[in-house]
Order: sequence, then structure tokens, then C-alpha cells
Amino acid sequence: MAESVYMVTGGTGTVGRRVVSLLRDSGLSAVAAARHGEVVLDWSNPATWTPALQNMSHLYLLLPDHMFLPDGFLDAVRAAHVHRVVLHSDMSVDIQQVEPLLAAESAVRSSGLDWTIVRPTWFHQDLETFFRQPVMDGLLRVPVGSSQQTWIDADDIAAAGVAALQRSDLVGEILNVTGPETASFPEVAATISHATGRDVEFDGTEEGYRASLGASGVPPQDTEAILAGFRALAAHEHHPTPDLERATGRRGTPLRHYIERAAREGQWGPVVRSSPA
Repeated sequence: MAESVYMVTGGTGTVGRRVVSLLRDSGLSAVAAARHGEVVLDWSNPATWTPALQNMSHLYLLLPDHMFLPDGFLDAVRAAHVHRVVLHSDMSVDIQQVEPLLAAESAVRSSGLDWTIVRPTWFHQDLETFFRQPVMDGLLRVPVGSSQQTWIDADDIAAAGVAALQRSDLVGEILNVTGPETASFPEVAATISHATGRDVEFDGTEEGYRASLGASGVPPQDTEAILAGFRALAAHEHHPTPDLERATGRRGTPLRHYIERAAREGQWGPVVRSSPA
């Protein structure tokens, strides 16, 4: 029997590189596919798809933000005799009507391939990527007020993805993966402040977010669509799910533990003062 080879699209990003690392740590052959990855896969160039997929047996499918799954890609996956595809989606896909991911989920489910969909919630690591500069500037803006949100560490997302790639009992499943608790953005800002000694304020108003998007040059019609999505997210009642533990056999990393570790590692700059125990 031919060796299983696992391909991870977006394999150089926050989650993708962790999936590749976990697979390799388990003694499996895994490659990161990207425009400039170990395996060249350019979404805008269909001529790269078939060569990239050749000899691959499993696919972790992680699309760039806001991009629709290109027509014909799953046809190339089937033609390459890939055994299983795990789609990285988002837990808010239905709540916020994330059209590219809704379309990708539908395409994967109807593809005839063995599939699993992994839907994570807010990443802990969002706080060191998308939100790093706002944290450094001392003002975090997300128009969800004080609503409770679920969070998950990227290491835990990757673990769920690897389990989905390997376990036949997870085929046909949608895994909504979260960490073990909820936290509002005001609580997150306060926890970061405590861990770093930096004053991080939170603005959860639509007015503040609208102004920040306008200052960034986002067209008004796009701004209102973005705000409508956040409004739906804030109105939704969020709870931790058991899906991560079901897939991996363990609970996720608490958000507070991540923030304390990230502060020690200097993700938001040097700690200003020692926080009391």
C-alpha cells in the first residue's frame, strides 16, 4: 500500500503550520502547500493544482480569508484520488453568513469525497496577529459589546484537524471546536492588562468601529455589512462545545493560560510591571 501523504493548504499560516508539525511529529508525511510553499499551489493558477495534488492521500483544506473555493478544485482533488478532505471553516459561518465558507462547506459535503468540517471559534492567537497592534496601542475595538464569546488555541484547532484527517468515525461530521470557557472582550482586555502591565481599553460600540473602518478607507456599504455580521455574533448565545474533547480526548487550553504565556514571551512587548500572583 502506498504511503499516506498529507497536504495542508495554507500550510505556512497560524493553523496550517501547526497541522503540518503535528502530523510530522506523529511520524507521518506532511507537506505545506502554498504559493511559495514546499509544494507550490497557487489558487489563481489551476495549472498548479494537479501537480500539487499528485501522490497526496489526505487534504487539510484551509482557504485564504474571504476567498471562495475556486471552481474545479475539488474535481482535481477527486481526480488525484485523495482519500479524505478536512475543511477548515468557522463556527460563525451560519451566524454571520460567511458566504465563501458556506459555499465551500456545501461543495465539500456534495463532493463525493470522505469529508469532515472543522469549525473553530475566535483563535487565542488572533490577539497576537489581527489584534496585536490595537493591544499595543491600548485600545481594542470589536463591536460586540460585553457579549460572551468562545475562544480556542490554534494548537487545539490543529489537534482537531489532525484527528479529523485520521479517524474514520469523524467522517461526515461538523466539529464546532472551542476552548473550555467563554470570555467577553472586556474580560480579555482586562486579562491582557493584568498580564502585561499595559492599560488596554475596550470599545465594543458600533460607533467606534464604524469610525475606525471609515478612517481606514472602508466604503460605507462594506462597513454596514461588517457591522451587521458582528451584530448577529453579539446577539448569539455562545457556549463551549464538547467537540474538541470528542475529537482529541482532551480539553482545550484556557484563554487565561494563553494570555499569561504570550505576555511572558513578549507578544505585546516587554511586561511593564510584575503582576501580583
